Formats: sequence, C-alpha cells, structure tokens
Amino acid sequence: QVQLRESGGGSVQAGGSLSVSCAVSGRPGTVGWFRRAPGKEREFVAFLSRVNTMSIADSVQGRFSIGGDTANALLQMNNLKPEDSAVYYCATSTTIRSRGLVDEYDHWGQGIQVTVFS
Repeated sequence: QVQLRESGGGSVQAGGSLSVSCAVSGRPGTVGWFRRAPGKEREFVAFLSRVNTMSIADSVQGRFSIGGDTANALLQMNNLKPEDSAVYYCATSTTIRSRGLVDEYDHWGQGIQVTVFS
C-alpha cells in the first residue's frame, strides 16, 4: 500500500523560492507533482521515475526542478510568480513511462498550499 506525506509549501513574495517534499512508502514507478489553482483544472508540473527519468512542464521549465528519488522526492521552485499559486499535489503511479497525465496516477497526497504574492 502506497502512502504519501507532503511537507513544505507556504507563502513567498514573487521572485522567491519554496520547496515541497513528498515522502513515499511502497515502491512506486513514478512520483509526480500536479497543481490546481482556483477555478482551474489540475495540471502536470513534474515527475521523477524509479529509473531516474524526469520531466518538467514547459510552464515552469527553468524555474522548477525535481530531485531526490521515488522514496523522498523534492520539488524545488525558484523565481516564483503569482500565477504559480495553487494547491500542489504529490502522486504516485505504477508506470515508469509517465506522460504526465492525471489518470496515470492512483495515489494522491492531501495537497499543500503554495501562495506567491506580488
């Protein structure tokens, strides 16, 4: 049984940095990060697989990075913008060939708030 525990997040001024950690029990194929802003659909942010493949969404490329491994994954967010404000979710998938689709992920964390103010 996979369990996830998220930590980090918070509030920061635009241009600042925050990180969100995800501790995962079990042995997932991939750990992914998604976010949902008010009134918007949940969107892909990044993933890291058990075989060390990774992907970052174009919208955050160059500002966000993902590190660690599938037991302890870290989403590092730099040069944050107000439009990055959202609830960030960690999720796991059995596949190691994720395409960043919500439906690929079957275990989800409770979500953690990230707020960026201008």
